[in-house]
Amino acid sequence: MTEKSDVVGLSFNVKDIMGAIPHRYPMLLIDKIEEVVLGESAVGVKNVTSNEHFFAGHFPGEPVMPGVLIIEAMAQTAAVLVMRTLGITEKNHLVYFMSISDARFRKPVFPGDTIRLSVSKEHCRGSVWKFSGMALVDGSIVAQAVYTAMIKKR
Repeated sequence: MTEKSDVVGLSFNVKDIMGAIPHRYPMLLIDKIEEVVLGESAVGVKNVTSNEHFFAGHFPGEPVMPGVLIIEAMAQTAAVLVMRTLGITEKNHLVYFMSISDARFRKPVFPGDTIRLSVSKEHCRGSVWKFSGMALVDGSIVAQAVYTAMIKKR
C-alpha cells in the first residue's frame, strides 16, 4: 500500500473512476474525485442535473435526489480510493457494502446542485474498510453516514 505521505493531492477524472469501479450510467454517481490522499481520504464531486433518471419519479414536479443515492455516491468515492490505494482494478475485484450506520439526511438535494462527497477512512482490517462520509452542497451538510465495505476478487 502506498504511504499517505507518498501521494497527496491526487485527483481522478471519470475515466479513472470507471477503471477502478464497475459502475456505469445510470448508477455511476460521481463525476470526479479531488483532494485524494491514498489510503486516507478523498473528495468526490457529483453534479446533479435535471435529466437524472431518478427525478422522473422522485418526485414529479418537486425533484429531490434520493438520500440513499447520496450515500451510494459517498461509497463510490470511497471504493475508488480503496481500489487506487491498493493498485487494483474493477476487472479483478469488486467492493461490496457490508453495513451503513449513523445515516443522517439534513437537507434536500435538487437539480443544479453540486455535491462534494468527503470520505475518510476510519480503519481497515484485511479486505474490510470502514469510512465516514459527509455530503455538502454550498458548504452545508446535506447527508452523512458511516459505512463498511469489503473488497472481493471476482
